[in-house]
Amino acid sequence: MTITGVILLLLNDHLFKPLWPGLLTGKLSDLAGLVVAPAVLALLLGRRADLAATVLTGLLFTFMKTTETGADLASHAWSLLAGPSRVLADPTDLIALPALALAWWVRQRSAGTDSPRWRIMVTVPLAVLAVTATAGPVPASAALSVDVTGSGKIVVGTTGTEHSPRLSDDGGTTWTDGTAPASSRTSISAQCVPGQATRCYRVRQNHLGVDQSDDGGRTWRPSWEPSPDARLRLTRKYGADESMLMSYDLAVQARPGGHVVVVANGVDGILVRDVSGAWRRLGWSYTLDDVQADEVDLSPERNVALFLAVCMLLGGVGARMRRYQGAFAASGAIGALAMFVALDSGSGEAVFVNPTAVFSSAVALAAGLACLVLAWDGKPQPVSALTGVVAAPLVYAAVYLPFHGWAGGTPETHGTAVTLAALLTGLIVVAGVAVIAIDARRHSYLDGSSTSSPT
Repeated sequence: MTITGVILLLLNDHLFKPLWPGLLTGKLSDLAGLVVAPAVLALLLGRRADLAATVLTGLLFTFMKTTETGADLASHAWSLLAGPSRVLADPTDLIALPALALAWWVRQRSAGTDSPRWRIMVTVPLAVLAVTATAGPVPASAALSVDVTGSGKIVVGTTGTEHSPRLSDDGGTTWTDGTAPASSRTSISAQCVPGQATRCYRVRQNHLGVDQSDDGGRTWRPSWEPSPDARLRLTRKYGADESMLMSYDLAVQARPGGHVVVVANGVDGILVRDVSGAWRRLGWSYTLDDVQADEVDLSPERNVALFLAVCMLLGGVGARMRRYQGAFAASGAIGALAMFVALDSGSGEAVFVNPTAVFSSAVALAAGLACLVLAWDGKPQPVSALTGVVAAPLVYAAVYLPFHGWAGGTPETHGTAVTLAALLTGLIVVAGVAVIAIDARRHSYLDGSSTSSPT
């Protein structure tokens, strides 16, 4: 029954939901999950834990579906397992709780038989994959409008389930979540500073940026725009095409000592110009002093780093094998390439739902096993193999760390990060080759000395 429930979860989440999204397929996931979860816990904890597993599943499900705290904790748990995920509190999902009775009945029917070990080994990984697959990605949110109410409150309207409208009473310095008051304001292309008609601002149409005019709107010049590398960081951060990055609306408010401009920057949240004239991307933070660093998606660079590290490891092990050197090199090349394809094609989604990733993963696994067998019987030289083992993590760090720094702003450009990664990797590879070559010459000398020595 557990395997049947797992299969139902996989089919529902990856076939039925995309074809027929709606109430039925949504509740079907809850039903199948409640049937699977107690059985999986019982398989792991033992048959005597059936009742505890069933009760615990029901309590956790109720806590998750009826409280925001439970939903948030579940979201964090799924995010650790399956990447950014969002679980929503929905008391109507409690209609699925009777499925626990079915799970209990099935377990009692099979109480007299022990589950074979192979069933546990197959069911538990499948169940983990099925459950993590049900965790949906976090819906994208966007700041789309800005308004200043009669009381001086700045309101940024948002769309999506991740963020509520943002409210500020201090000119955009600090923000709180809340409910946006009703507004009759219509969209405008530009706005001037109250009491200063010559200074005006406007968002760029279909672009991320703000223009400024000092002559009442007759001529315009850029006031704020991201650099090309900053735009690249943003596309990596939000997984969006550059065409999706744009400023939608702004509002200008007179403040003591000058004026502030608040801009709705779409998926990037809020942009603020303070009274000193400095522009700062607030994003989705709550204060200007708490702006967080961009969480840039570095999976492409990470995949390349892992690929090169595996190549270095295999190269060191296979460089001086006594036997099967050609077969090891071929298996290693095929395995490394298949691993890279699997990582690249599976980025951003569960690997097992992507046919290319599934096939590539299988090829990589088979090639890896072949390399292990060949290395075991091929007798690689210890120094050469150790060089590969030591150099592999160094290569990974040399490739990945410059891009990790670029994501935080140092180095400033992606091109500089590429140059640094190439230079550092090249130094490590040259050093590794030199160590292996020196060891080879030493062995050649010793072998030559032993053969030429007098008898």
